[in-house]
Amino acid sequence: MAALAALFSLFALYLAWYASADPDPSPADESPIALAAAEGPASGATAASGEAALQGDAAGAGLVKRGEYLARAGDCIACHTADKTRPFAGGVSISTPFGTIYTPNITPDPDTGIGRWTDADFLRAMHEGIGKGGEHLYPAFPYPEYTRVTEHDVLAIRAYLNTVEPIHYAPPRNELSFPFNLRWLMVFWNLFNFDEGRFVPDPKQSAEWNRGAYLVEGLAHCEECHTPRNIMQGLKSADRLSGATMAGWHAFNITPDKTSGIGAWSGGDLTRYLSTGSAPGRANAAGPMAQVVEDSTQYLNDEDLRSIGVYLRSLPPVAGGETRARDQWGKPVQDDVTNLRGAKIAGVDGAQLFVANCASCHAWSGEGVGASAPGAYPSLIHNSVAGAGDASNLAMVILHGVTRTTKDADVLMPEFASQLTDDQVAAISTYVTRQFGNPAATITVDQVAKLRGQQQ
Repeated sequence: MAALAALFSLFALYLAWYASADPDPSPADESPIALAAAEGPASGATAASGEAALQGDAAGAGLVKRGEYLARAGDCIACHTADKTRPFAGGVSISTPFGTIYTPNITPDPDTGIGRWTDADFLRAMHEGIGKGGEHLYPAFPYPEYTRVTEHDVLAIRAYLNTVEPIHYAPPRNELSFPFNLRWLMVFWNLFNFDEGRFVPDPKQSAEWNRGAYLVEGLAHCEECHTPRNIMQGLKSADRLSGATMAGWHAFNITPDKTSGIGAWSGGDLTRYLSTGSAPGRANAAGPMAQVVEDSTQYLNDEDLRSIGVYLRSLPPVAGGETRARDQWGKPVQDDVTNLRGAKIAGVDGAQLFVANCASCHAWSGEGVGASAPGAYPSLIHNSVAGAGDASNLAMVILHGVTRTTKDADVLMPEFASQLTDDQVAAISTYVTRQFGNPAATITVDQVAKLRGQQQ
């Protein structure tokens, strides 16, 4: 213990020296996104006080409105709302390899929320991952991305949060095993996985590219789901946005690789997917991505959605080993229903289960109903979930269903976890991938049981 204490003291001295020796630890606070109106009221000896007050009110309203938009871009409500009747009151459980973390209350309640936080406290949390009491925050809160958000935008978010209803609610305490419940250990995690500093636009790139980079790398924190993690659960920078698995769901490769990623998608495909959750012939959002669309990306304006696409398609493509794009598999079945007529079924049969549970919406041919209309029952042919090399997402959709409400459609697929056994889910999944998707993607009963047990 004495040796450990001595090593830690030396390390602390090193950190102090490093901080003092760094002449500019934070790049310039520049914003590539056009700022909302009003930095503040005009000050001048001749300005009438009434006019200045009106300008101040307009500035405050503009800042709050911008903050609401930015909070949507950052999807703050998803992680900080366990109960939709108590928005931003926290309590969402996040399962990690080290235990369960519960998200905090960020309403302006003075006792259980952030009502007593100063702007400096809020900036420090967003930019440095340090709480009001000086404690290190766990990176389930994506401060490694939020550190890139400009000070002006962070304060706009704070201004908006100050206007939401204060809710007196204390979320459960974290359930982390020793030694991961010792927050000071985050010093070492940050050393290897966190670079503090604001986003700086690249003058060699267009304003649209910089806008997309600012969103993807910062507020939208796309890497948190789409980038694989290292042994410390930090992000593998060498495999940025190449896909990762969280809570049983696989977040697909969104680099511009034409086979494994979104290289074959048009700008319109991506914009439609982010704004509605559906890109016919490509993909339909389910699981955590459906929630992202519902709570966040559908509210982004067209300029920001286009910018995200411009930036993503400019990145280095990362191959995932697939030989055929996920959305290029499948053809309609011809005679499965006919063959079932009068047939004696023994045991668990995927075709029979599909016709009984799925065909009424997706059609027995797998072609769906409604084509590309909002709220259509999607085709299982040319579908990224059915055509994936891993059938886990397909099984998760069967188990948990789909709920996605956007401005143009209310999409609902019922969950079958309470109605189908693990071997039945495995049989349907394997039938769907064999008939309509990637026939190499199968799933076992044990794998379904493991997915069923994943905390959502």
